[in-house]
Amino acid sequence: MRVLFTGGSGKAGKWAIQHLLDQGHHVVNLDKVPSGLDCPELIVDLCDAGQVIGAMSQFVDGAELDTGQGVPVYDAVVHFAAIPRVMIGTDAECFRQNTITTYNVIEAAVKLGVRKIIFASSETTYAICFADGEVKPDFVPVDETHPTIPHDSYAMSKVCNEMTARSFQARTGADIYGLRINNVIEPHEYAQTFPAFMADPALRRRNIFAYIDARDLGHMVDCCLKTDGLGYEVFNVSNDDMSVDLTCDQVIEQFYQGVERRGAMEANETFFSNKKAKTMVGFQPKHSWRDVLS
Repeated sequence: MRVLFTGGSGKAGKWAIQHLLDQGHHVVNLDKVPSGLDCPELIVDLCDAGQVIGAMSQFVDGAELDTGQGVPVYDAVVHFAAIPRVMIGTDAECFRQNTITTYNVIEAAVKLGVRKIIFASSETTYAICFADGEVKPDFVPVDETHPTIPHDSYAMSKVCNEMTARSFQARTGADIYGLRINNVIEPHEYAQTFPAFMADPALRRRNIFAYIDARDLGHMVDCCLKTDGLGYEVFNVSNDDMSVDLTCDQVIEQFYQGVERRGAMEANETFFSNKKAKTMVGFQPKHSWRDVLS
């Protein structure tokens, strides 16, 4: 597939693009800075609607000029570009950029006839990650039916983006899938950061004790590219196990007393349920911190 990818120069985007390239997709990266990946790239301000639709409808390298068949169309758009969290700049600027870039990207895609759009939503929509103080989930494991009423501007932007995507899907009938991505972990970070999580599991409370390996996130994007006909859907994206060396019962005893437990859970099962992604798009995460740390 010919895929336009926004935000491919970021932490998650680099791994996702590399996975898509490894699967044989032709990927074009749109970002403010180069990624260093072996794919065509355009430097674009996604807050500028004109730049977005222009980038989606132009040549990107000499090989495309050589065909003499005009500008090739995109089979899919993957939108990862965003200010990645609060407390980087101002709250208002985080909300502004994240919402306007998502609107611009989806609007341009549907107007140009793209029928598959995948966008990055977030674990933060469940109102736990950036809460003022401690907020517990309404129930565990947290699945896509959990309420999304956050208090912070980053999570607000993601909830707004989900509604934007849902509205464009209703109008156009395109397949638009949102990925509620958990805390992205690169392979080197297991040895670097996870020992601290073993020593103090409370460090993972705001991430619902979950994580997603950057390589498995790329796999999830590919699964969505290969799955047609779902209309609008959102998916939790996480690995199968928790990011702490405790059992589910121990986590509940220490952190989730009084929280409704919906169904039986395996001893190390993630509290950020990925069952919908497995069932509907064939997501099968392969990696774990346990492969690195004993």
